[in-house]
Amino acid sequence: MGRYLGPVCRLCRREGEKLYLKGAKCFTDKCPFERKGYPPGQHGRMAVRRRARMSDFAKQLRAKQRARRIYGVSERQFQRYFDIALQRRGMTGLNLLQILESRLDNVIYRLGFARSRAEARQLVTHGHFTVNGRRTDVPSMLLKPGDVVAVRPGSRKRKYFQETVFEWAEQHKPPAWLDRDLENLTGRVMRLPERGEIDATINEQLIVEYYSR
Repeated sequence: MGRYLGPVCRLCRREGEKLYLKGAKCFTDKCPFERKGYPPGQHGRMAVRRRARMSDFAKQLRAKQRARRIYGVSERQFQRYFDIALQRRGMTGLNLLQILESRLDNVIYRLGFARSRAEARQLVTHGHFTVNGRRTDVPSMLLKPGDVVAVRPGSRKRKYFQETVFEWAEQHKPPAWLDRDLENLTGRVMRLPERGEIDATINEQLIVEYYSR
Protein backbone atom coordinates (compact mmCIF):
# COMPACT_ATOMS: atom_id res chain seq x y z
CA MET A 1 0.00 0.00 0.00
CA GLY A 2 1.31 3.45 -0.91
CA ARG A 3 1.98 5.72 2.05
CA TYR A 4 2.51 9.48 2.22
CA LEU A 5 6.08 10.13 3.36
CA GLY A 6 6.24 13.91 3.00
CA PRO A 7 5.87 16.59 5.69
CA VAL A 8 2.46 16.05 7.28
CA CYS A 9 2.12 19.69 8.30
CA ARG A 10 1.57 20.47 4.62
CA LEU A 11 -1.58 18.34 4.77
CA CYS A 12 -2.96 20.45 7.62
CA ARG A 13 -2.20 23.63 5.71
CA ARG A 14 -3.86 22.23 2.59
CA GLU A 15 -7.06 21.50 4.50
CA GLY A 16 -6.99 24.85 6.27
CA GLU A 17 -7.16 23.39 9.79
CA LYS A 18 -5.14 21.39 12.26
CA LEU A 19 -5.49 17.65 11.72
CA TYR A 20 -3.24 16.82 14.72
CA LEU A 21 -1.05 14.46 12.72
CA LYS A 22 2.16 15.04 14.74
CA GLY A 23 0.83 14.45 18.22
CA ALA A 24 2.29 16.62 20.98
CA LYS A 25 3.87 19.16 18.60
CA CYS A 26 0.42 20.14 17.31
CA PHE A 27 -0.47 21.46 20.78
CA THR A 28 2.55 23.79 20.95
CA ASP A 29 3.57 27.10 19.35
CA LYS A 30 6.12 25.17 17.26
CA CYS A 31 3.36 23.82 15.04
CA PRO A 32 3.98 25.18 11.50
CA PHE A 33 0.25 25.78 11.08
CA GLU A 34 0.46 28.49 13.73
CA ARG A 35 2.94 30.40 11.55
CA LYS A 36 1.67 29.43 8.11
CA GLY A 37 -2.06 28.86 8.17
CA TYR A 38 -2.41 29.19 4.41
CA PRO A 39 -2.09 26.36 1.83
CA PRO A 40 1.43 25.31 0.77
CA GLY A 41 2.94 26.29 -2.55
CA GLN A 42 3.86 29.44 -4.43
CA HIS A 43 0.29 30.74 -4.55
CA GLY A 44 -0.77 29.50 -1.14
CA ARG A 45 -1.67 32.92 0.27
CA MET A 46 -3.94 33.63 -2.71
CA ALA A 47 -5.68 30.26 -2.34
CA VAL A 48 -7.26 31.43 0.92
CA ARG A 49 -9.50 33.78 -1.05
CA ARG A 50 -10.55 31.03 -3.47
CA ARG A 51 -11.83 28.78 -0.67
CA ALA A 52 -14.96 30.88 -0.32
CA ARG A 53 -15.83 30.22 -4.00
CA MET A 54 -15.42 26.43 -4.00
CA SER A 55 -17.80 24.36 -6.13
CA ASP A 56 -19.96 21.62 -4.62
CA PHE A 57 -17.62 18.98 -6.01
CA ALA A 58 -14.59 20.73 -4.52
CA LYS A 59 -16.26 20.80 -1.08
CA GLN A 60 -17.10 17.10 -1.34
CA LEU A 61 -13.55 16.26 -2.40
CA ARG A 62 -12.00 18.25 0.42
CA ALA A 63 -14.29 16.57 2.98
CA LYS A 64 -13.21 13.16 1.72
CA GLN A 65 -9.52 14.09 1.67
CA ARG A 66 -9.72 15.59 5.15
CA ALA A 67 -11.15 12.36 6.59
CA ARG A 68 -8.57 10.26 4.74
CA ARG A 69 -5.71 12.32 6.08
CA ILE A 70 -6.99 12.40 9.66
CA TYR A 71 -7.15 8.59 9.81
CA GLY A 72 -4.14 8.00 7.55
CA VAL A 73 -5.79 5.63 5.07
CA SER A 74 -5.26 5.24 1.33
CA GLU A 75 -7.85 5.99 -1.32
CA ARG A 76 -8.44 2.27 -1.94
CA GLN A 77 -8.93 1.59 1.78
CA PHE A 78 -11.30 4.52 2.13
CA GLN A 79 -13.38 3.32 -0.83
CA ARG A 80 -13.56 -0.16 0.72
CA TYR A 81 -14.70 1.28 4.06
CA PHE A 82 -17.40 3.26 2.28
CA ASP A 83 -18.64 0.11 0.51
CA ILE A 84 -18.84 -1.67 3.90
CA ALA A 85 -20.71 1.30 5.41
CA LEU A 86 -23.14 1.27 2.49
CA GLN A 87 -24.07 -2.36 3.19
CA ARG A 88 -24.70 -1.82 6.90
CA ARG A 89 -28.02 -0.73 8.34
CA GLY A 90 -28.41 2.87 9.40
CA MET A 91 -26.91 6.10 8.12
CA THR A 92 -24.04 5.49 5.70
CA GLY A 93 -22.05 8.51 6.87
CA LEU A 94 -22.17 7.52 10.52
CA ASN A 95 -21.37 3.91 9.63
CA LEU A 96 -18.28 5.10 7.77
CA LEU A 97 -17.03 7.15 10.70
CA GLN A 98 -17.63 4.26 13.11
CA ILE A 99 -15.60 1.96 10.86
CA LEU A 100 -12.71 4.45 10.78
CA GLU A 101 -12.87 4.90 14.55
CA SER A 102 -12.81 1.13 15.12
CA ARG A 103 -9.44 0.68 13.39
CA LEU A 104 -6.84 -0.71 15.79
CA ASP A 105 -4.40 2.17 15.32
CA ASN A 106 -7.15 4.72 16.01
CA VAL A 107 -8.34 2.87 19.13
CA ILE A 108 -4.78 2.84 20.49
CA TYR A 109 -4.53 6.58 19.80
CA ARG A 110 -7.90 7.24 21.46
CA LEU A 111 -6.84 5.22 24.50
CA GLY A 112 -3.82 7.49 24.90
CA PHE A 113 -1.25 4.75 24.27
CA ALA A 114 0.20 6.77 21.37
CA ARG A 115 0.54 10.50 20.70
CA SER A 116 -0.70 10.30 17.12
CA ARG A 117 -2.31 7.78 14.81
CA ALA A 118 0.93 7.49 12.86
CA GLU A 119 2.80 6.62 16.05
CA ALA A 120 0.09 4.10 16.97
CA ARG A 121 0.42 2.53 13.53
CA GLN A 122 4.16 2.14 13.98
CA LEU A 123 3.78 0.59 17.44
CA VAL A 124 1.31 -1.95 16.08
CA THR A 125 3.50 -2.95 13.13
CA HIS A 126 6.39 -3.48 15.56
CA GLY A 127 4.25 -5.96 17.48
CA HIS A 128 3.84 -4.11 20.78
CA PHE A 129 0.10 -4.80 21.14
CA THR A 130 -2.25 -7.73 21.51
CA VAL A 131 -5.96 -7.99 20.71
CA ASN A 132 -7.90 -10.42 22.88
CA GLY A 133 -4.60 -11.92 24.03
CA ARG A 134 -3.19 -12.51 20.55
CA ARG A 135 -0.30 -10.50 19.16
CA THR A 136 -1.12 -8.55 16.01
CA ASP A 137 0.79 -6.29 13.62
CA VAL A 138 -2.16 -5.13 11.49
CA PRO A 139 -3.04 -1.46 12.21
CA SER A 140 -6.15 -1.63 10.00
CA MET A 141 -7.78 -4.42 12.03
CA LEU A 142 -11.39 -3.44 12.76
CA LEU A 143 -12.33 -3.97 16.40
CA LYS A 144 -15.76 -4.87 17.76
CA PRO A 145 -17.47 -4.15 21.08
CA GLY A 146 -15.93 -6.39 23.72
CA ASP A 147 -12.47 -6.57 22.14
CA VAL A 148 -9.57 -5.97 24.54
CA VAL A 149 -6.38 -4.18 23.47
CA ALA A 150 -3.26 -4.50 25.62
CA VAL A 151 0.44 -3.72 25.52
CA ARG A 152 2.44 -6.94 25.30
CA PRO A 153 4.08 -7.98 28.60
CA GLY A 154 7.53 -7.85 26.99
CA SER A 155 6.94 -4.28 25.80
CA ARG A 156 5.68 -2.83 29.09
CA LYS A 157 9.22 -2.57 30.46
CA ARG A 158 10.24 -0.16 27.71
CA LYS A 159 10.83 3.45 28.69
CA TYR A 160 8.20 4.62 26.20
CA PHE A 161 5.38 2.74 27.91
CA GLN A 162 6.66 3.35 31.45
CA GLU A 163 7.16 7.10 31.12
CA THR A 164 6.01 8.69 27.87
CA VAL A 165 2.67 6.92 27.66
CA PHE A 166 1.78 7.61 31.30
CA GLU A 167 2.59 11.30 30.96
CA TRP A 168 0.58 11.61 27.72
CA ALA A 169 -2.34 9.40 28.77
CA GLU A 170 -2.86 11.22 32.06
CA GLN A 171 -3.49 14.41 30.09
CA HIS A 172 -5.78 12.80 27.51
CA LYS A 173 -8.88 11.03 28.76
CA PRO A 174 -10.30 8.39 26.37
CA PRO A 175 -13.84 8.82 24.97
CA ALA A 176 -16.79 7.20 26.73
CA TRP A 177 -17.03 4.33 24.25
CA LEU A 178 -13.63 3.06 25.43
CA ASP A 179 -12.62 1.79 28.87
CA ARG A 180 -8.95 2.21 29.83
CA ASP A 181 -6.89 0.61 32.56
CA LEU A 182 -3.79 2.78 32.53
CA GLU A 183 -2.02 0.86 35.30
CA ASN A 184 -2.18 -2.39 33.33
CA LEU A 185 -1.94 -0.67 29.91
CA THR A 186 -5.12 -2.26 28.61
CA GLY A 187 -8.30 -0.98 27.01
CA ARG A 188 -11.67 -2.37 26.03
CA VAL A 189 -14.09 -1.34 23.27
CA MET A 190 -17.40 -0.96 25.11
CA ARG A 191 -19.53 0.05 22.11
CA LEU A 192 -19.40 1.85 18.80
CA PRO A 193 -18.98 5.63 19.13
CA GLU A 194 -21.89 8.00 18.72
CA ARG A 195 -21.67 10.91 16.29
CA GLY A 196 -21.01 13.43 19.05
CA GLU A 197 -17.94 11.45 20.14
CA ILE A 198 -16.29 11.63 16.71
CA ASP A 199 -14.29 14.49 15.18
CA ALA A 200 -16.78 17.28 14.51
CA THR A 201 -14.73 18.77 11.64
CA ILE A 202 -15.53 15.82 9.35
CA ASN A 203 -18.62 16.33 7.21
CA GLU A 204 -19.73 12.78 6.45
CA GLN A 205 -22.70 13.94 4.37
CA LEU A 206 -20.37 15.56 1.83
CA ILE A 207 -18.36 12.31 1.69
CA VAL A 208 -21.54 10.33 0.94
CA GLU A 209 -22.43 12.84 -1.78
CA TYR A 210 -18.94 12.49 -3.28
CA TYR A 211 -19.25 8.72 -3.69
CA SER A 212 -22.89 8.99 -4.84
CA ARG A 213 -22.10 11.05 -7.93
